[in-house]
Amino acid sequence: MKKDYTLLTSESVTEGHPDKVCDIISDAILDAYLSQDPASHVAVETMASEGIVFIAGEVTSSGSVDVGEVARKVLVEIGYDDKKKGMDGRDCVILTNIVSQSPDIAQGVVQENGEIGAGDQGMMFGYASDETKEYMPLSISLAHKLTKQLTRVRKEGILPYLYPDGKSQVTVACDDNGDVVGISDVVISSQHNADIAIEQLRADIEEYVIRAVIPNDLLLPDVKIYINPTGRFVVGGPEGDVGLTGRKIIVDTYGGIARHGGGAFSGKDPTKVDRSAAYMARYAAKNVVAAGLCRKCEVNLAYAIGVAQPVSIKIDTFGTEELPKKIIEKAVRAVFDFSVAGIISNLSLTKVTYKPVAAYGHFGRDELNLPWEKTDKVTELQMKTAALLAEEICKINL
Repeated sequence: MKKDYTLLTSESVTEGHPDKVCDIISDAILDAYLSQDPASHVAVETMASEGIVFIAGEVTSSGSVDVGEVARKVLVEIGYDDKKKGMDGRDCVILTNIVSQSPDIAQGVVQENGEIGAGDQGMMFGYASDETKEYMPLSISLAHKLTKQLTRVRKEGILPYLYPDGKSQVTVACDDNGDVVGISDVVISSQHNADIAIEQLRADIEEYVIRAVIPNDLLLPDVKIYINPTGRFVVGGPEGDVGLTGRKIIVDTYGGIARHGGGAFSGKDPTKVDRSAAYMARYAAKNVVAAGLCRKCEVNLAYAIGVAQPVSIKIDTFGTEELPKKIIEKAVRAVFDFSVAGIISNLSLTKVTYKPVAAYGHFGRDELNLPWEKTDKVTELQMKTAALLAEEICKINL
């Protein structure tokens, strides 16, 4: 492979990865509260270790949820139904410590004038590119597809010796223009039972997972494929590594291709802008690219706790813009409502079921029909940019 190619790498993890287990439990608890009370304020964290799950957080809701039962159901659904796999959700220890939301935070979120203030300060990023049909970077798109396929062949009994824990990693080679040349490296690590020979496992995963997901014409001639590089991955899940909510934020977003503000998503209701504003930023960025205004777009938002409107909005198009960047930024500000209440209302975030996005990425999930993945603002953006451009031309002529 030519040495002057730029290499970009992204990873994904299966739903059985200990950190993802915790994300899914936290979001399943959030869903349970929102289904009973859409105005619920929820911030739930989960930690999982060998034989034990600890759930803590702050909840203010008229709903009543048996969080321990929710956690057990998630564990069994994932496949943790036997201690030899890393945990048995039916008889593990569940500890909980759920308290009410701090009144100091609550008074800033729900205000006397009816406004909804941001549940915390922070900065959030949304990104889109035209590399794939779902407007996601190719490396993270393929990494997610590999882990989803790894889970599918396990659950459907195609490779019955696999256990729930697993990871993927994809390295994409790009030329000087940033265009994808091909895939240079693929890494798969999958938990398995102790009886399967490593040679069989490697052959099966290459055939039923890698070759089933990645088209041959994308694999470079000298592609390197690594499958369970250590040779053994029997001890996995919470038995092999402690899991914690919010520890896979790059997996959740753009695989390191775009920037990240640092806030996690799972277990948080929509008043937490770590989650809701990141969704809105993605919505805006995706529509900008879909409208043909640029090939890559990153939207950066920042909020202050208790304040309804963002303190800053910044657009980066990485030199791929088709018209002046200031025009695109003005159009974005005009077309999208970035207030906390506007985000929640326009994206119907109290009606979303969050558990399905807790694994395999929060973005680019066209199969889930997520509101922040719609491209319904394309025409409005095109019209607004055309009008703004006409105004600029008139100023110059005057």
